[in-house]
Amino acid sequence: MGKSKDIVKKIVVGVGTALSILITVLAAILCFSIRWMFHTWSNLSMDELVFHLTAPLDGTNKSMIMEYLLVCVVPTIMILFLIIVFFIILRKRKGYFVVMGSGIVVSLAVSACMVSSAWNKLDAGDYVKSQGTYSTFIDDYYANPADISIEFPEQKRNLIYIFLESMETTYADTENGGAFEENVLPELTELAQENEDFSGEDKLLNGGYAMPGATWTIGAMFSQTSGIPLSISIENNSMDTQDSFFKGSVTLGDILKRAGYSQTLLIGSDATFGGRRLYFTEHGNYDIIDYNYAIETGMIPEDYRVWWGYEDRKLFGFAKEKILELASQDTPFNLTMLTVDTHFEDGYQCEICPDTYGEDQYSNVMACASSQVAEFVKWIQQQDFYENTTIVLVGDHPTMDSDFCEGIDDEYVRKVYTAYINSASESEVDEERNYTTFDNFPTTLAALGVKIEGDRLGLGTNLFSGTQTLTERFGIDYVRKEIGKKSKLMEELADLNENAEELLVREGKMPTANVWAEAYERDTGALPVRVSDITNVAEGAEHVMIAVWTNEDQSDLQWLEMEGQEDGSYYARINIPNFGYKTGEYHIHAYVVDGLGEQYKLGETVGIVE
Repeated sequence: MGKSKDIVKKIVVGVGTALSILITVLAAILCFSIRWMFHTWSNLSMDELVFHLTAPLDGTNKSMIMEYLLVCVVPTIMILFLIIVFFIILRKRKGYFVVMGSGIVVSLAVSACMVSSAWNKLDAGDYVKSQGTYSTFIDDYYANPADISIEFPEQKRNLIYIFLESMETTYADTENGGAFEENVLPELTELAQENEDFSGEDKLLNGGYAMPGATWTIGAMFSQTSGIPLSISIENNSMDTQDSFFKGSVTLGDILKRAGYSQTLLIGSDATFGGRRLYFTEHGNYDIIDYNYAIETGMIPEDYRVWWGYEDRKLFGFAKEKILELASQDTPFNLTMLTVDTHFEDGYQCEICPDTYGEDQYSNVMACASSQVAEFVKWIQQQDFYENTTIVLVGDHPTMDSDFCEGIDDEYVRKVYTAYINSASESEVDEERNYTTFDNFPTTLAALGVKIEGDRLGLGTNLFSGTQTLTERFGIDYVRKEIGKKSKLMEELADLNENAEELLVREGKMPTANVWAEAYERDTGALPVRVSDITNVAEGAEHVMIAVWTNEDQSDLQWLEMEGQEDGSYYARINIPNFGYKTGEYHIHAYVVDGLGEQYKLGETVGIVE
């Protein structure tokens, strides 16, 4: 009987010790992570946190990852070591159970306090509530462009619309409406002050608020050209998994296309990312000149890649060539551009960017961007077509850089940089306007001399008019809160396919695998095929098969069962004599039947028989 008690006691001690160590370690990593999170991203909101947690790591500075390891992981490992040593020392002493239980209670209490504090600081309760709450705000105040009279002038103006990556008014000095002691955007500041940023008679820079659904690049590009947020129930940058991009909405591209504009999207990264290619081809039939296009057409060497593709120095050079080509046409043109050098983390400092701010790389990159944009605008102004051309310079969203705005006053309101140059309209209001980036949609058309019935499109207001914006009417906090909620109208306009195969694969809800064909074995007449690294299969794989054909109409389709290997992969040999020793491409698709009897495609490849 005594031995049984000893065994039970040992089991309880072992399980309790392991549980105490586990909970303490998890509490430590949680607490360190929360502290690091708020230190890294100043003025962090729940909306931004969700973006950071779901956004790809591409472009993230390795130093940020190293900082997390040093600040969070290393101390946790040290705590783990100390706890183990502590328990070893106390293992045979009285009160061990009390210490063990106290460790669990204290760890849970500290974790609860940290999570509660973070929850309140992020206002996560309202965020979570809004995600499941429907609001009629968008439905009630959406001005559908399809139902509004839009009249172009007889002489249509050209449009050059430049999305400036992560560009804020914040980076100017306090004297000019920024938050910095020294202005890192002197040229952009001058451009906004000499033209129109809707600051009224005041010279302090004014910009638009980036609202929920418009705080990352494709969200910003969509919002500024449609007047509505990119409010979707899938991950922010997963619109490239869809067959359509808010098919029910009427956008700037749609309106300009109907007016006979030639439209081009010029960017230095892959346009497919985030659904940008889908959006700009579906809404306006833009010609897409992106990083891939530049490789394919020899604009840059095929092995050239820096940052997200190619740098802005090349982008502006390509833009000058394209603009001269577009200006020689008989039709008005819309050239839309997106810069990239100022992307977080710390930006890309190319060879023409001086170290004006020493080791502060992001300031150097911002200053260089300001200089390059000003030079580009000056070049445009020297061209014959400029008289009939409007330029729009707008930041896409506030920066996501970890520490660039860390030292600014918490009371400072960060806004997106805005400047309308050579507009066909003049502002009817001499006072500073309170506006969001949604307002750019009708305002851009008005800058082209377009008359808009009611001066409203989408959730936007023509800022050149005297009509109130939604934020002027209801206040920024109320509008932000309501837009953060669900909307029946937005769901109808988006019409998302949440069961799209590519989306399910990306979300880890669809089986995937590596599928490849090995070299054809001429002496045996076999084409070996392997499938490995199968993931996301419910209840395990019951069968793995391949479908093989050579004819375009699949009239010679054959199925083969694959054999499981010891390493978890699957193997099959296609018998080429069964295809009459036909040479050329053999199309191969691999499928799995899971433990629930459901069949899924794993992938595909092409084998060559010569």
